[in-house]
Amino acid sequence: MTTKGNAMASASAQLKTPKGTRDWVGQELRIRDHIFSTVSDVFRLHGGVPLDTPVFELRDVLAGKYGEDARLIYNLEDQGGELCSLRYDLTVPFARFLATRTDIKQIKRYQIAKVYRRDQPAISRGRLREFYQCDFDVAGVYDPMIPDAEILRVLVEAFRGLDMNITIKLNHRRILDGLFAVSGVPSDKTRPISSAVDKLDKAPWEEVKREMVEEKGLDAAVADRIGAYVQRRGTMGEMLAYLASQPEAMANEEIQAGVKDMQLLMSYLEAMDVLDKISFDLSLARGLDYYTGLIYEVIVNEPNQVGSVAAGGRYDNLVGMYGKQQIPCIGVSFGIDRIFTILEKRQKRMAASNLRRNADVYIIAAGGKEFDGLLLQRMAIARQLWDGGIQAEYAAKVKPKLQTQFNASKDVPIAIILGQDELDAGQVRLKEIKEDGEEKDRGLLVSKDDIVEEVKKLLSR
Repeated sequence: MTTKGNAMASASAQLKTPKGTRDWVGQELRIRDHIFSTVSDVFRLHGGVPLDTPVFELRDVLAGKYGEDARLIYNLEDQGGELCSLRYDLTVPFARFLATRTDIKQIKRYQIAKVYRRDQPAISRGRLREFYQCDFDVAGVYDPMIPDAEILRVLVEAFRGLDMNITIKLNHRRILDGLFAVSGVPSDKTRPISSAVDKLDKAPWEEVKREMVEEKGLDAAVADRIGAYVQRRGTMGEMLAYLASQPEAMANEEIQAGVKDMQLLMSYLEAMDVLDKISFDLSLARGLDYYTGLIYEVIVNEPNQVGSVAAGGRYDNLVGMYGKQQIPCIGVSFGIDRIFTILEKRQKRMAASNLRRNADVYIIAAGGKEFDGLLLQRMAIARQLWDGGIQAEYAAKVKPKLQTQFNASKDVPIAIILGQDELDAGQVRLKEIKEDGEEKDRGLLVSKDDIVEEVKKLLSR
């Protein structure tokens, strides 16, 4: 190969998307667009107004808002005398927008756009460096916990529209900070310790405690006191009762205020039919520095490797950091790429199942050593079903093995068993097959003349 050819081959071998990014094509875009349209419909139903902001912000706008995660911000080179960074999320740009618009006192806003994080990517788990977020926020002064309850209702409606069974994990920043104070955490260590506690959904307590003590310099006895609190979770009723039973905790004003909020929220969530989706989890800390009240994240109740698929909380002081106007806010961010990862895998499973299930009925011949395979009889039954508009299959062998036939029937809802004795009596046996491939029962003996009618009855159930 020529030098030019070698160079072209080398360039071709290196041709790929940057680490932590991906191309979207065909069915992938259809799934993603389905997510966008589903959640957008819910946002509009709740009065949401669309917003678009620049993909990069002044670096000072993003500084000091993300705690330890600030290291993941993509900084850009100096352009025209301005230091800029790619946006890390959509919440801080929204707060900056509100600070520049003194005419806006109340707004429900939504935004779907890409954000950027210099994280270690894991595409199979929906973790990328360039990814979509989909935010819904309520900004303005309202009576306590009313917008908070509506945000949680929005979450339930959106994931119901996506046919995803979820649990919303809740905590309250004031309760958590109060528990840290009661446990003896120095105020300058509150945020670093919060970051460690937030890992309890992925790591055992012993590992989290080691980080607190060895890496963040917390006294081991203080860590143990924290552990007694943050390893607890349950329904809102259970957890509020637990906190009420802790006199040392309830003597703290921050905890008192947080518990009052949660009691009020519980009554609103009951009215909105959301309580059955809630888990009050004292380990939920959310590592971002701007949260001031209710915090939450959403997990999907099915096997997956993506972690939380939505998260958010109340951030009452963020807008005031940019100017004189102070506007309380609460919002939620949907992890579109993580949701996509779950829905894509689900669709692939369904597609694979549909490929395997190329029939509604599988016809099986049963018999002993002298068994001739009943091929003509299987053909006749198949023809009868086809004439009735029913998809039917049978082994294309003269004398198929019984186990081979049973294995082939696992992906169809109904099996028809042909035995010589039953055929002599003018009958066949119908068996329903469960999704895991097991037989539901011994089956039903029916007349050969009634096969089509009986199969249709079973398929219509």
